[in-house]
Amino acid sequence: MPKQPEIMVYQFRVVLLNISPLIWRRLLVRSDTTIDEFHHILQISFGWLDDHLHQFLIHAKRYGQSRSGGVAFTDDPREIKLADFGLRVSEKFLYEYDFHDHWQHLIRVEAILPSQPGKTYPRCIGGKRCAPPEDCGGPRRFLELRRQHSPFSLLQRVAEILADEESDRMAELREMSCWLLIDRFDRCMVNRRLKQQFVVTDRT
Repeated sequence: MPKQPEIMVYQFRVVLLNISPLIWRRLLVRSDTTIDEFHHILQISFGWLDDHLHQFLIHAKRYGQSRSGGVAFTDDPREIKLADFGLRVSEKFLYEYDFHDHWQHLIRVEAILPSQPGKTYPRCIGGKRCAPPEDCGGPRRFLELRRQHSPFSLLQRVAEILADEESDRMAELREMSCWLLIDRFDRCMVNRRLKQQFVVTDRT
């Protein structure tokens, strides 16, 4: 029987491009993870809702989920594993989500590590800031909205709403709460969601 390839762990740093200050994640992902699974890992890690098309650009070739009447890819992402690409330390590739808002993520291999018995993968080990709200218009529009929703202007608007006894602005308050928390990143919540969906514990 042929020997099974050794499972390694990629340490990725994923940066959302054209945004300042940086929005990024650091992830530990097994080498036997499929491209389709990696897409879902990224969606959870950034808090995206998976409502839009996506694609990877790896070694000058595009990978993703083909859609009837839409984008078509030659390979099934459920059958292609990260190990198949022979990734090396410092190598980079792209992940694009939402072809309208054009969210591009630069993914860099920081390290290739041996898997550790008892450790759960995938796992997020670092990151900064929430991802932009879905359908907000892309990087440039997000930065404009971020300036418009400065902490001072948000608190000022909350005070106005609270002072108006007849106002019913719950929808507006919910939207504002998103911008108040835009610099917050909850790594523990991301890891809970990753564990719920993947639950892969290395026992080698």
